[in-house]
This record gives sequence, C-alpha cells and structure tokens, in this order.
Amino acid sequence: MAEKIKENQFDKVGVNPFNAPIPGESLTTSPDMKKAWERPPQYTDPDDCMEDIYLEITSDEALPELVKLINEGTPLDEMAQVILYRGYTQGLWNPDLMLLLIEPTIYLLIAIADYADIKDYVLYEGEEDDPDTQIEDDDVTPVMMDDVTDEQETPRVEKPSKEVLNPSLLSRIEKELPSKVEEIKENS
Repeated sequence: MAEKIKENQFDKVGVNPFNAPIPGESLTTSPDMKKAWERPPQYTDPDDCMEDIYLEITSDEALPELVKLINEGTPLDEMAQVILYRGYTQGLWNPDLMLLLIEPTIYLLIAIADYADIKDYVLYEGEEDDPDTQIEDDDVTPVMMDDVTDEQETPRVEKPSKEVLNPSLLSRIEKELPSKVEEIKENS
C-alpha cells in the first residue's frame, strides 16, 4: 500500500531544484574565461555611463521601441532596471555605480516621455494605489492644458536638472532629443 507522494512547490511550477550550479562552481572555471562582470568595469565615472546610456537608448533602433513601451504603460523604473542590469552583465559598470545611475536614468526616460508628448507615463507599478502619492481632500478638477490661459499658472513638468545629469549631457538632451522624437512621430 504505497501512498502517493504529495506534489511539492517545485513540481507545481515545473522546476527541478537539483538542476542548479553546485555551490562554488563558478570558482572552478578557467581564469581565462571570466564573465564580463568579473573583470574591471569599462566605466567608473557616472557621467561617462550616462553618456553611454543616452547614446544607446536614443539610437535609431532603440528609441522608437522605447517610446512605444512608454506609451503602452511600461513602468519607467522597470525599464531603467533592464537598461542598468544589462550594462552590468556586459561589464560596463559595477553594482555600486549601477545604483548611482538609477535616478539619472529614470530622469532620462522621463525626458524622453515628455518630448514624445506622453503625459500619463507610469513611473512605477502600483503608483496610482500608493498612499504616499495620494493627496487628501483632492477634489479639485484637473486643468486641461488646452484651457489654460496666460493668467493661470501652468502645471510644471519636472525635467532633469544639472544636479542629476551632467550639464553637457543635459544640453545634448535638449538639443538632440526633440528632433529624434519628432522623427519617430512622423514615421508612426
């Protein structure tokens, strides 16, 4: 009378818990075959990293896809995570520098959304339900941008500042990005 073995959490998701690297296995690989993140990083200066990120995400191939993702509601923090983790795995920067790049990368993505006229971008998942972003007694009707006159104060969109981004990169964003985004809009 053999009892049937109960299904465990690994069987439910179809994962074999014994099909994993042996602890310390990475230490036995040949020193000639190091992974990119095991070598010294290519960049050690945040400004150089941001320049590289800017060039990568505003390339002719990447920018249209990025604008499409932002427009579809993909959270900007998730996009920044993907961009930065990819750079880490390629050996462009170390984990410490990657953490320093989070804020300027998100500001760069916000600037792309603003230049693409995407006003309802999602900063992070669950943003609308976050109690910290809720304003108590907020029963004021939103002002439509078309209805704003010169006497009324226009809503201010936060743009990347000189404290967050290198001034040379900031000027590049202000000069190059609008024309690149306009080109995408015309081709869509």
